[in-house]
Amino acid sequence: MKFIEEVVVDEFLPTVRSMLAEDLRDRGFTQREVADALGISQSAVSKYAHGDVARHERIVADERVRDLVDRVGEGLAAGDLSPVAALVEIEVLIRRLEEGDLLAELHEEAMPALADADVEFSVHDPDSGLRERERVLGSVRRGLRTLTNASGFAALIPNVGANVAECLDDARTIDDVAAVPGRLVDVKGRAMVPGEPEFGVSEHVATVLLAAREAGATARGAVNVRYDPDTVEALAESHSTVEFDAERPTREAVAAAVAAADLPPGEEAGALVLYQTGAVGVEPIVYVLAPTAADAARAVRDLL
Repeated sequence: MKFIEEVVVDEFLPTVRSMLAEDLRDRGFTQREVADALGISQSAVSKYAHGDVARHERIVADERVRDLVDRVGEGLAAGDLSPVAALVEIEVLIRRLEEGDLLAELHEEAMPALADADVEFSVHDPDSGLRERERVLGSVRRGLRTLTNASGFAALIPNVGANVAECLDDARTIDDVAAVPGRLVDVKGRAMVPGEPEFGVSEHVATVLLAAREAGATARGAVNVRYDPDTVEALAESHSTVEFDAERPTREAVAAAVAAADLPPGEEAGALVLYQTGAVGVEPIVYVLAPTAADAARAVRDLL
């Protein structure tokens, strides 16, 4: 794991300091004056001067960096720029280069998983897309742990398998929903998880969740379990419970049922149980929807 701040400290700052030290020496600064201007030791200046500190070639070649060094060097030499003002100028460029630019690219090279995430990542945005996706994946993992550690959960898994899912806040398609690839299955009384949660791998549970949200539900998490009248009755004690028609297309049937239901307003609409009692070739299923996947899993665990 490597943070972008480490790229700044390990690659950017040594390169820029070395370039500034060289620039100031060319402008007639003594080694002591360079050290004072940059706030570093004379021995550090000596290392820069003798090439003992490696420069990152991509940073050296960047025209914005070269322009910064020239402007700061000229300002310090003329007395028009204080060390604090020089620091501000450098900080401004650092922030610019961190946002999808040179430093972000160097960070991705150091952390290939960031590039593989295929989503915009802003290091200074607490609500960035990558952070939300990781939060959703973390919630699905917690939900899985809750269920797989619960004694008796395997008995609630339907024949078609179970899944744990959660969607992004602005989810529109199944690619915005994280779940387990394949499904959880009952293997000799234990729930087996086939792989790590991913986005776009659960067409069935994702379809139900998205349809419910389109019809007014606010839930982002969902778990499906085996249908049983007693299960539905138990869940109805703390959740709004809605039946939908298994003979209609799933998305259409769920949307119609939720739209017709008298859901509570606001966040309470995120606690919802949808179920269908089966049809020819369709297994009856219960879907527990909740604010998060972890919440939905806890609701299921409480049935045991």
